Amino acid sequence: MMCRLLKVSVSGFYAWDDRPRSRHARQDLELTALIHTIHERSYGTYGAPRVHAELQQAYGVHVGRKRVARLMKAAGLRGISKRRFVCTTVSEVRERWAPDLVDRDFTVSEPDRLWVADATFIPTWEGFLYLAMVLDAFSRRVVGWAMGGALRTELMLSALERAYAQRTPRAVIHHSDHGCQYTSIAFGKRCEELGVRPSLGSVGDAYDNAMAESFFATLECEVLDRNHFRTRVAARQATFAWIEGWYNTRRRHSSLGYRSPRDFERAFLGEDASANLALLARYARQTDWRKKH
Repeated sequence: MMCRLLKVSVSGFYAWDDRPRSRHARQDLELTALIHTIHERSYGTYGAPRVHAELQQAYGVHVGRKRVARLMKAAGLRGISKRRFVCTTVSEVRERWAPDLVDRDFTVSEPDRLWVADATFIPTWEGFLYLAMVLDAFSRRVVGWAMGGALRTELMLSALERAYAQRTPRAVIHHSDHGCQYTSIAFGKRCEELGVRPSLGSVGDAYDNAMAESFFATLECEVLDRNHFRTRVAARQATFAWIEGWYNTRRRHSSLGYRSPRDFERAFLGEDASANLALLARYARQTDWRKKH
């Protein structure tokens, strides 16, 4: 009946049914299985670009990006997207504002020249848990972070202290929004003692602290939107695991040539000489582009 309705011969149907799979079809099956593994290890967050990079850099499998996208679509696999920017900054008096030393240019040629900082809240059944972080603009690595039950200056100071203890920079720029915690006298005094140069963007503008906003958008879509925390302890554990066990060490960033922040810094420090040259070339191209535009 099927052959009659589809207008094919019975012998042709059995010949097709008994025919072994083509080499390309077998490769698609093997590749789909590997894509499933990569997608699962990324906690279901990777889309086709990052899966494609993982296949090439970690497994040595060189296939087209469109083929990866096609196989992911057929398997029902997809990455996750970020939310829109929402302004939540509460400013302090204008007299305490520091100058904007960044002016939306987050391009730096080495670590610990520019840090960006911000804070967000994590909802739990026990109430909000607040996260303050300091991120290195060179490698997108979170170099300091702190969590607490209240959004006070002490939380931002704790993140700054941890970043400084871990990296011990010289004259690093600390760029943030105009939150009252960052414009407080205590925070400014501590920056002066550590030799950190505070910098503030404009109010209510996501682009003036775009890198920090991008980090929190990634945190939201990969962790917060996919979990409901009963306790602050559970939220703290999940955030710690994501930052230290995934984001800093394993998550591939498109802006870093699909490398993790840790691997990107290692390459720059000379542990991978060929990669180091590639990084320098990339920054040279960025600088030329900015000069032209």
